[in-house]
Amino acid sequence: MDNRWQGVVFALLAAVLFGASTPMAKSLLPQLTPLLMAGLLYLGSGIGLGIYALLRRGLGPHEAALVRKDVPWLAAAIAAGGIVGPILLMWGLSATPASSASLLLNLEGVLTALLAWFVFKENFDARIASGMALIAAGGVCLSWMGRPEIGVPWGSLAIMGACLAWAIDNNLTRKVSTGDPVQIAMLKGLVAGSVNTGLAFALGAKFPALTSLLASGVVGFFGYGVSLTLFVLALRHIGTARTGAYFSIAPFVGAAISISLLGDRPTISFGVAAVLMAIGVWLHLTERHEHLHRHEPMEHEHLHYHDEHHQHTHGPDDPPGEPHTHRHRHEELVHSHPHYPDIHHRHTH
Repeated sequence: MDNRWQGVVFALLAAVLFGASTPMAKSLLPQLTPLLMAGLLYLGSGIGLGIYALLRRGLGPHEAALVRKDVPWLAAAIAAGGIVGPILLMWGLSATPASSASLLLNLEGVLTALLAWFVFKENFDARIASGMALIAAGGVCLSWMGRPEIGVPWGSLAIMGACLAWAIDNNLTRKVSTGDPVQIAMLKGLVAGSVNTGLAFALGAKFPALTSLLASGVVGFFGYGVSLTLFVLALRHIGTARTGAYFSIAPFVGAAISISLLGDRPTISFGVAAVLMAIGVWLHLTERHEHLHRHEPMEHEHLHYHDEHHQHTHGPDDPPGEPHTHRHRHEELVHSHPHYPDIHHRHTH
């Protein structure tokens, strides 16, 4: 499987896990406040991935550890997506009707793509933009309540601010996506979980029952931790906008699970959303981007095979076997082949 298809699979699996966590977390809300729930889900992801990181030592090829230059990017991503985003969301939800909030939350995918395209200069064309628009329209249909209410303006603005914070998080995380995705997701979970849980208790939340605590931890590990790990891997292979587009199907997955397992009834809007999202995903899956492009000389470290972009010599201390991780240099290369905005194809157009 080439890098592009690996990225697609990672993004879709991340969406499935995150989408599945929504109805499961919803069933726990009667026992927990929303802010405490967010904190425990993040903590479950961070602690679970920390245990996994300890258990995997000595097993299989290792990902590249984060280095000093990654710290500002990751710290900014955690601050935006793990702290500012949830706080703005909780504030916005307290002042905005649920129907309006659901519609506004669809902005995350759109803002992620817009930042990737116009601020971080990730390439796109009309096909990719149309696919993103259809997936976003499907999300709007899915959350349409029939009679949308106009919420308090400050609440709506806060939810839009939360979506912008998560969009910034997604784009900044791409900057460190050559690093160990488990380490990235673990740090995000531990920091965001600690801050949100602390805020929840400071605002009067009560310590939950042990069963609720364990359940939220398990849901957080899979729905946030494993999902975010896969999301980072997808960023590495297909870039931010395309990963965000595939991940935007997560609400559809949650709705489908609610219908199939929790007895919710399918609606016309669910069917319309399915069609729109399917067409949008198809547009992305059938994309073919090929032109003569130049690779500038660069040096970095990440898990890799010796493919056409990794024709370098090894030193005596470099690990044997493939895939493997070591610092390596890419010389200037000019060629043409199908490619996508992965970690080696972030050139201008």
